[in-house]
Amino acid sequence: MNSLKRMFGGNTRQFGMIFALIALILFFQWQTGGNTLTPTNVINLFNGNAYILILAIGMVLVIIAGHIDLSVGSVAAFAGVVVAISIRDWGIPWYLGIVLGLVLGALIGAWQGFWVAYVGIPAFIVTLAGMLLFRGANQYVGESNTIPVPEAFQFIGAGYLPEVGPVTGYNNLTVLLGLLAVGFFVYQEFSNRRRTAQIGSEVQPLWISVAKLVLLAAAILYVTSLFATGRPGTSFPIPGLILAVLVIIFAFISNKTVVGRHVYAVGGNRHAAELSGVQSKRVNFLVMMNMSILAALAGMIFVGRSTASGPFDGVGWELDAIAAVFIGGAAVTGGVGTVIGSVIGGLVMAVLNNGLQLMGIGADMTQIIKGLVLLIAVAFDVYNKSQGKPSIIGLLTRNFGGGRNKPDAPSAPEENPAAREAVGTKQVL
Repeated sequence: MNSLKRMFGGNTRQFGMIFALIALILFFQWQTGGNTLTPTNVINLFNGNAYILILAIGMVLVIIAGHIDLSVGSVAAFAGVVVAISIRDWGIPWYLGIVLGLVLGALIGAWQGFWVAYVGIPAFIVTLAGMLLFRGANQYVGESNTIPVPEAFQFIGAGYLPEVGPVTGYNNLTVLLGLLAVGFFVYQEFSNRRRTAQIGSEVQPLWISVAKLVLLAAAILYVTSLFATGRPGTSFPIPGLILAVLVIIFAFISNKTVVGRHVYAVGGNRHAAELSGVQSKRVNFLVMMNMSILAALAGMIFVGRSTASGPFDGVGWELDAIAAVFIGGAAVTGGVGTVIGSVIGGLVMAVLNNGLQLMGIGADMTQIIKGLVLLIAVAFDVYNKSQGKPSIIGLLTRNFGGGRNKPDAPSAPEENPAAREAVGTKQVL
């Protein structure tokens, strides 16, 4: 029993959102007669929600730092319409249009970050103003019209990995991607075991690591087979590939870099962080700028998928992103949260939406159910933490992010950012 507890990180409540996600998938698979786990539906699910998951990656850093951003939907819509017009009317190549969109997002983020970090206006007010400002700018610049984008640009929102190599009945690049993912987790697990042994800590039995990797590999390869065997012309979607790259980059930044530690420190206790030498204004400026850059990227991906920019793009996106972050285990007060947890929270909402649609549930009941899920998930996590237990997504970064392998270790960096900042520059991650 002790070995099983260690395999699941010491407390199965840490897996609350993962278990909820799996339970939702199995429930809808049963209720829809097997239509949930079909290649077409899984591909559509990722394509239709990648932009929200990208927003969640940026939003979790904003929330960890103790802020909120209500402008992301409007910023995404504004960036999308500017890029669409620049390609259509100014003759800018599609790839330079993407660069323009990212630069525009950075400028908007710098504008909002200045008011938050250096003027001291709460981010809630600044981004509420930004939501109104950039929503109006979207409709003004686009004259409330739909503006199409060329087929080459649509690739970033609706493209797939191409077919290469011999005919095998699978998309070879998708299979290769799945095998690389399995190899990455195997490497991470045994690297963690080696580091644990080097520092003299107890290493968990080998069979636990093997069993964990077998389960993970089976899940990854099963999902890979769904993406690799879709209808002709489809495979792993390009938006999903962009999302995967962003998850790797931002999980590394938040867990392994000084900047990431400073974001946690500012959100956990700004005054203590400043006394430790952290430049809180710089941190706040960067997280706001980063959020707007990712919002611009999400907007362009959505425009590529929908083939045109419209006046109502981005409406309500900020609420979906915020919900994903809090379902994923972030704290309302700041200082707690993970990139991977937020993506899992976003997937829970995506599967819930998708499953209810497949069951023919109306939009009214869907909204009610989503609201209840958000409330219950956050209440569950608040209760968990009030009992002195780690958050429900702690194991993900602990086992595969180079964290500790000790069970019931509430002082792990992901769960105690203040402690992590205390060791700050002295800690070798």
